[in-house]
Amino acid sequence: MKVLHLISGGETGGSKNHLISLLEQFPKGEIVLGVMQKGQLYEEAVAAGLDVQLFRQNSRYDLSILATISTFIKNENISIMHTHGPRANLLGFFIKKRVRCLWVTTVHSDPRDDFINGGIKGKLFTKLNLTILKKLDFYFAVSNRFKDMLVEFGIDGNKIKAIYNGISFDEPVSNKLDRASIGVEDSDFVIAMVARLHPIKGHTEVLRVVKKLVDQKVPVKLLLIGDGPYKDEVVKKIQEHDLSDSVKLLGFQKDVHAFFQVSNVKLLASYSESFPLVILEAARAKTPVISTDVGGVKDLISDSSLGWVVPVKDEEALFQAILDAYNKFKQGELDRVGTKLYEKASTTYSIDQLYHEVQNQYAELL
Repeated sequence: MKVLHLISGGETGGSKNHLISLLEQFPKGEIVLGVMQKGQLYEEAVAAGLDVQLFRQNSRYDLSILATISTFIKNENISIMHTHGPRANLLGFFIKKRVRCLWVTTVHSDPRDDFINGGIKGKLFTKLNLTILKKLDFYFAVSNRFKDMLVEFGIDGNKIKAIYNGISFDEPVSNKLDRASIGVEDSDFVIAMVARLHPIKGHTEVLRVVKKLVDQKVPVKLLLIGDGPYKDEVVKKIQEHDLSDSVKLLGFQKDVHAFFQVSNVKLLASYSESFPLVILEAARAKTPVISTDVGGVKDLISDSSLGWVVPVKDEEALFQAILDAYNKFKQGELDRVGTKLYEKASTTYSIDQLYHEVQNQYAELL
């Protein structure tokens, strides 16, 4: 068996971390990672010792690489082409017509939201993406909710397997952060939000909630960790709400574990996710999580002793969840929530579990 994983290469978030950590588990010679551009994914995969092939595109619309990838698949006797994301799926659609191999994909996000706020072009790409998505041989869905979504699209449920993300729960190599170095006091209630600066991640609602907390004299500090196309809008809203002292815009940070360790809670406010890897990373740091009800989050945070799950875009529910976490912090009860979350996550969502499920499914398909 030899598998080519094909992905755009521009990823910086959960799908990047998911893919690298998974591929590291496979024996040498079984897996090749193909990317269309250099970026963080390419650099980190090479550093991890993975077999990485660069199929460089001149633009995201450049289809001249189809022949190169097809030839590579034939010469390397690739038995499975595993695509990730709409760009790779589009290439996979054309490549499948040229070669004989199985074509599978991992659905990391709701395809209806992949081109959100993209105007007419975004609507056209969404329609094309959904059409292509129905052409594959097999699907990995990163939560049962996403499996149900694919079935609703008309895809045969027998061709879909829900496999949840997993990470290593060994303590990662991490720099020790001092709160003072990022402008945070020991008495502050620190919220870490690790997310791309993108409309779908819920920064608009979060900033309004933080404003309300500040107005009620809660000593909150929000750490925004991540970059993206929404940065100018986020900066504008921070200024509009007069939150410059309460919100720290920290950009992309490779070592998120260090930031979780100086935070009281991790916040996820997305409108749509599959099974966010970042909540497992927070659980590894024993940092409690407040999340919107997206993807498979409720499978991990299944009751109130494990954290908080609130409806998407519900600012009042989010406000009350943060206030409840703050009160537990003052009462010395918040650490217990983080410990319970760690205990469940570390026994249920390990990287070994993920690897064996994917490997077994490959074998079954062949």
